[in-house]
Amino acid sequence: MNSVAFEDVAVTFTLEEWTLLDPSQKELYRDVMWETFRNLASVGIKWDNPDIEDQYKNQGRKLRSPVVERFCESKEVGQCGENFNFISNLNLKKTTGVKPYERSVCGKVFIYHSSFDGHIRCHPGHSLSDYQKCGEKPYKCKVCGKAFSYLQYFKQHERNHNGEKTYKCKKRGKVFMYRKTLQKHMMKYTRHSPYKCKECGKVFSCSNSLQLHERMHIREKHYECKQCGKAFSSYQSLQIHERSHSGVKPHACKKCRKVFRSLSYLRNHEKNHIGEKSYECKICSKAFRYPSRLKIHERTHTAEKPYGCKECGKTFRYYQSLQTHERSHTGEKPYVCKTCSKPFSCLGNLRKHERNHIGEKPYVCKKCNKAFVYLSSLRNHEKNHTGEKPYECKDCRKTFRCYQSLQVHERNHTGEKPYICKKCSKAFSCLPYLRIHERTHTGEKPYQCKECGRAFRYHQSFRKHERKFIGEKPYECKECGKAFRCYKSFRSHERTHTAEKPYECKICGKAFRYPSRLQEHERTHTAEKPYECKECRKAFRYYQSLQTHERSHTGEKPYVCKTCSKAFSRLRSLKTHERNHTGEKPYVCKKCSKAFICLSYLRNHEKNHTGEKPYECKECRKAFRCYQSLQIHERNHTGEKPYVCEKCSKAFSCVSYLRSHEKIHTVEKPYECKDCGKAFRYYRNYRIHERKFTGEKPYECKECGKAFRCYKSFRRHKRTHTG
Repeated sequence: MNSVAFEDVAVTFTLEEWTLLDPSQKELYRDVMWETFRNLASVGIKWDNPDIEDQYKNQGRKLRSPVVERFCESKEVGQCGENFNFISNLNLKKTTGVKPYERSVCGKVFIYHSSFDGHIRCHPGHSLSDYQKCGEKPYKCKVCGKAFSYLQYFKQHERNHNGEKTYKCKKRGKVFMYRKTLQKHMMKYTRHSPYKCKECGKVFSCSNSLQLHERMHIREKHYECKQCGKAFSSYQSLQIHERSHSGVKPHACKKCRKVFRSLSYLRNHEKNHIGEKSYECKICSKAFRYPSRLKIHERTHTAEKPYGCKECGKTFRYYQSLQTHERSHTGEKPYVCKTCSKPFSCLGNLRKHERNHIGEKPYVCKKCNKAFVYLSSLRNHEKNHTGEKPYECKDCRKTFRCYQSLQVHERNHTGEKPYICKKCSKAFSCLPYLRIHERTHTGEKPYQCKECGRAFRYHQSFRKHERKFIGEKPYECKECGKAFRCYKSFRSHERTHTAEKPYECKICGKAFRYPSRLQEHERTHTAEKPYECKECRKAFRYYQSLQTHERSHTGEKPYVCKTCSKAFSRLRSLKTHERNHTGEKPYVCKKCSKAFICLSYLRNHEKNHTGEKPYECKECRKAFRCYQSLQIHERNHTGEKPYVCEKCSKAFSCVSYLRSHEKIHTVEKPYECKDCGKAFRYYRNYRIHERKFTGEKPYECKECGKAFRCYKSFRRHKRTHTG
């Protein structure tokens, strides 16, 4: 006669039947089944079916409470006595008469370690780690060698290697590796969540998430790093943080072999390979890879800014932005560059700064292959191709490519200048302007040219200088095709086609094409001369005038003519001089069509037609057409002769007189007639001679109509009429 097997006496309920039992009936079922199981095990019964254990395990997993799972659940909680005899192997065929997880002095025996773990926590003075230290780990992973005490953990671990995802969401079709993850995911589609924060009403899909969230309200941080003392609200966060000290990165991507400290970082990274974006905005249908990104995006629709600064009350959309802002109050800059030791308040800024040292430009435009250091720079650049300007000023309707430019522009309307220099108290509307200004105090020039070694204070100046060597002219005029190295020059040129003069003087209403010209013009009303020479204390209205003046002390003449090697202290003088060689005369009088080399000559000539002489001498009331002529005339009254010949020490009131005189010492005759080859020392003599061939007679007598080539002859003829 065969012995009685456990299957012969076991009573199995379906899930529907089990839910119909009341608590007392369930309790009775557990007691009876456990007693039967214990009796059979005590007399040495071996299981005939070698898979009986897995069969009942699976049955318990599916039905939640049939057979083994039911009678293994603890029916009471409390103090039970002395020691546990912890046995981890459940295969009763191999060990006769041994009960799994046996046994507390309270008489409870457990088949599943999860039930045993939960029961241990009911006994003060006992912890699960005490038993795990001496427990056997019979389940070893063949891939990585990691060992496990429990079969369930071993099975779960194996899925990390084979990528098996057995649990599927019926609503979205998304698959998961673990059942608990699926259950949490399904909570999103249920109206009522059992885990709700009492403080803010936020709901969660699992109790762990709720517990972690509640610590944010009470600021509870139990777990502290032994290395740096930083505290964390969860043990997992502490573990991930400790890896930043040890450098351990245990999670590796199978596709690109990149390693990560945290499994969640790896999971997020893997989505880059598969292109998965499973989180979709309900308002605009934009999809995101991560739920955190979706939450942040949703705030753009709701305009929610949940993070507020306790110091100034300013609110932020992102917690990281609040943290970075708080450092502006504390002055904390925890991120330091290892190359130049420059500190930063934000890790992102440090990462961007480091690229300046290594020359890395990871963001490449797909249309023109131009590379950028920052992603934001690439995004703004791409708008050049699309012409997109999504940000519009509500006051003047001006549009901008990036939001920061709009913010800075709006301060022009409000007059807000929140950034103040600590040294001179000057205020600025934009932080980069303040940073650039601070370099005038420190003398810092962080941008150095690799070609010539020249250093620059401003990045724009450095980029403009760099283009001289590479020949790059990225800004091209659509009207005439002319290209420019600098955007400002390009914008200025564009206005020559449109005749736009957007900058208007508030005092006299005069309009200008460029803001710099307006600023210079305003000084004529205020009589401000902010630029002073350190040598002679002479003050100037314009910085360029100061630079040119300083060269009179140093003798520097940096601008050299390529044709005749003549040197000049001003670039404008060189440009005017070069036209003598090319014969170019771009400035033409609209009344008589006479052409001139430089604009000032045209302006003075036009006064011949209008008879205007706006500059009057205060001593003798004599009037002049140009300001320079007045200056030279005033020296006749003061006796000032500031221009001295280096050879004979003769002094002159006008620099042109000195230049003419110097030719006596050099025997130089730079002006040569193209028709007859005759050379002249002075330009005026050359012009009079040239008129013989052109037939030009610019000086006409109003009395008799006779015309003359030379002004002196004209003056002599006028006296014949006056007597």
